[in-house]
Amino acid sequence: MSLKGKVALVTGSSRGIGKGIAVALGEAGATVYVTGRKPENAEKVATATTLQQVADEITQKGGKGIAVYCDHGNAQDVQKLFERIDKEQDGQLDILVNNAYNAVPFLMRNVGKKFYELKEPADVVWDIVNDVGLKNHYVCSVNAAKMMVKKKTGLIVTIGSLGGMKYLFNVPYGVGKDAVDRLAADIGYELQGTGVTSVSVWPGEVKTEYITETVIKGKRDDMAKSFAAGEDLGYSGRGIVHLANDPKLNEYNGKVILSTELAEKYGVRDLDGKIPQPIHLEERRDFAKTINAIRTGDFKH
Repeated sequence: MSLKGKVALVTGSSRGIGKGIAVALGEAGATVYVTGRKPENAEKVATATTLQQVADEITQKGGKGIAVYCDHGNAQDVQKLFERIDKEQDGQLDILVNNAYNAVPFLMRNVGKKFYELKEPADVVWDIVNDVGLKNHYVCSVNAAKMMVKKKTGLIVTIGSLGGMKYLFNVPYGVGKDAVDRLAADIGYELQGTGVTSVSVWPGEVKTEYITETVIKGKRDDMAKSFAAGEDLGYSGRGIVHLANDPKLNEYNGKVILSTELAEKYGVRDLDGKIPQPIHLEERRDFAKTINAIRTGDFKH
């Protein structure tokens, strides 16, 4: 599947699933802007790549990688990012992947603690979890939509989570992830008739660099088993490549899509040649089917 001539932005893509998605888009031939914080401001992970290394890998694999340091908690940084893309690409942006998220270390350090037991002030906790991971997705989507609507084409993918369906990690996380799905749906509603599609994609458990170091190798027995059998970094990205090429893309507008569903529909496989089976898979399917029917029931088809 080719994305040659397409321009994509993957936020928070120096490592983890963001990196995997960005590289997959690049392998398909896209020009991919990758963003992340400057190394001195980012959480240290021994096996993580730098932002420039990700951009170089994209270029080596057939795309064009462009690294842009951007703090997605800083509105001025985000504004400058989109102004740069607009200028350099003559107003073209075909794919936005809202992936930036900086709360994973905080969440992992506080597993098992109730919302009233966290030592940080409540407003600080909320912002750690939902400033970049929710508000920034809205800000990026607004900026991307302004470019895409003018061109009458585009795809906005927001990375969701099982946490939008059932309890996971803590209260702000669940609220934020539920809101992410609603964000994708309501953006889709307002984009009807523009040629631009908005979806939320739910990965399963992903073997990111941080999870590998702290959970799998760290022998976190309560979580290690499910993550050890999880998805590789590029699995969801390969599904998104196919989705972006689907002539019936708009049929997904406003919906939650599981990475497993993308794999089954488009023949995507993990590195071991299999389709990972996330825990509670059928429960996830049923929830997504129900919520999609409710949230897109008023869409014009």
